[in-house]
Amino acid sequence: MKKELLHIYDRLYRYFGPQHWWPAESEFEVVVGAILTQSVSWKNVETAIQNLKKEGILTIQGIADVDKGRLAELIKSTLYYNQKAEKLKRFCNHLKENYGCNIFKLFNKEMYDLRAELLSIKGIGKETADSIILYAAKKPIFVVDAYTRRIFHRLGYFREDEDYQSMQDFFMGNLPPDVDMFNEYHALIVAEGKDFCTSRKPKCNACPLSDICKYWRK
Repeated sequence: MKKELLHIYDRLYRYFGPQHWWPAESEFEVVVGAILTQSVSWKNVETAIQNLKKEGILTIQGIADVDKGRLAELIKSTLYYNQKAEKLKRFCNHLKENYGCNIFKLFNKEMYDLRAELLSIKGIGKETADSIILYAAKKPIFVVDAYTRRIFHRLGYFREDEDYQSMQDFFMGNLPPDVDMFNEYHALIVAEGKDFCTSRKPKCNACPLSDICKYWRK
């Protein structure tokens, strides 16, 4: 199984090349992006992040202290901006109250202790927590998303309703715990899901994985 997963990785890497994820100037900016990107395109997230920078509040202290309504207005380019403003403030208040706004004190925790603490913050789910752990804390956890489920279901590895933890265990049990690989693999899966393995009308004829795909061979 390890060879199969590495083969898929190599094919995607040869086709798409390095994805240079996560695009951010700091670890905290990665966290903000991970929270804002839920259910919205990255272009919309970039607009919101630029607004926060222009306002001078793209810091833990800044978001903890800003009025929630004003924060929601600044991130309005993202969907569910009121809920996301609450999530950002909860995360920043957690860091302010428990770590003196020092994100690295949080990230110094053992990986699964860090994951448990992130999940204890209301509004942060598994995918967001794992994105923070991999891309900001730089610890080797495999991020799973809708693209992962769709692509690997069509390749024949998962059920269509496979749960998050089972999918993550599958990758982490069959790949070496390598931060750079997990980073690149997830980014390549997203590229494949956006460009070829779309939910409707997938472009199977041109897909770099078509000859090993059960969905295509039907």
